[in-house]
Amino acid sequence: MSLADLPTVFIVPPLNCLVAACVGAVWHRRRVGRVLLAAGLMGLVVLSLPLVSGALLGALERGLPEVAAPGDPPQAIVILSGDESETELDGRTSFIVGHLTLEREVAGIRLARRTGLPILVSGGQIRPGSPSLAALMDSSLRDDFGIEPAWLEERSEDTWQNAQRSAFILRNAGISSVYVVTSAWHMRRALMAFHATGLTVTAAPTDPDRAPPVSLRNLLPHVSSWQTSYYAFHEWIGCAWYALRG
Repeated sequence: MSLADLPTVFIVPPLNCLVAACVGAVWHRRRVGRVLLAAGLMGLVVLSLPLVSGALLGALERGLPEVAAPGDPPQAIVILSGDESETELDGRTSFIVGHLTLEREVAGIRLARRTGLPILVSGGQIRPGSPSLAALMDSSLRDDFGIEPAWLEERSEDTWQNAQRSAFILRNAGISSVYVVTSAWHMRRALMAFHATGLTVTAAPTDPDRAPPVSLRNLLPHVSSWQTSYYAFHEWIGCAWYALRG
C-alpha cells in the first residue's frame, strides 16, 4: 500500500471499522474508546456476512442502461482495465493482466465478435517499472485471443481519467457513441465518468453477481465478504464523489 492509498483506510469500510476498533482498544478506558471499539467490531461482523455484502454489491449492478440509444448506435468498444499480476518467466518477473482485467477482456471480446466494432483498451501504469495496464491488455488480446485493439489509452490513473482520456482519443477518430465494458459492480461509476465526457454510453458489464439467498450459511461470517463489502463501499463512495465532481 502506498501513501496515496492511506485515505482509503479511513474512508472505506471494512478497513475503517478495523481502524476504529484498534483506536477504541487503545482508548478502552474512555467512553468514546468503548463506543469506537464496539462500533468497529460490529461493523466488521456485519460486513463479513455474505447476505449483507452481496446485497451491497448487487444494488450497484441493477438498472444499468444495457440497451443502445435509438438512432445513436455504439461505434466502438471501450474495455477498462482492473488489475495486473506478477509471474516468473525464465527466472525473471514479468507482468500479466489480473483476473479482473481478464474477465473484462473476455466480455469485451464476446461483444466485439458479435458487433464487429473496434476496441479501445484503457489503463495506465500501476507502479513504477511496470507496463501500463493498456499495454498488458494489448499483449493479452493479441497473444491469447487473436484480437488487435484499435487504440490504447495508457495514461489514466483512475476511472475518471479512463473516461476523459479515452473520450479524447475516440473523438479524434470521429466516434461519439461507445459500449463501455467493465465489471458489473464497477459499471455505475464508470458510466458516470463517461457521461461527463459527453459521449453516448451503453453499458456492457461482465456477468452480474448472483444475490445470495437467505440461508443460515449466508448469515455466518466469511472472510471473502470483507472484500465484497470493500468493493461495494468503494464504488458507492466513488459514485457520490463523481456526482459532486460532475
